[in-house]
Amino acid sequence: MDNENTETVEFEYVEPTMVETVTPLYTLDWYIKWVATVFIMIAIICRSAGIEYALYDLIFGLIGTILWLVVSMLWHDRAMIVLNTTASIVLAIGLLKAIA
Repeated sequence: MDNENTETVEFEYVEPTMVETVTPLYTLDWYIKWVATVFIMIAIICRSAGIEYALYDLIFGLIGTILWLVVSMLWHDRAMIVLNTTASIVLAIGLLKAIA
């Protein structure tokens, strides 16, 4: 069965390039956001480690979200302000319940 409608497609190889960052490096907000990210990652690790680490999850998560709240205020990013304010309040209530 001959197919007369076959078409050959050729692809051109494009050399991979580095993606340049558009955010400033080594500024105050840069340091805060990376420290905050590490705290939130530690909180997630504690959460997955088991219920015996729930207090650490709340502590590290609260610190991380408060730091991200600071960054969002420096950036004047309302969506991030709302998100991190809400997360900080929820985590603070959870922490107060856990230690009470």
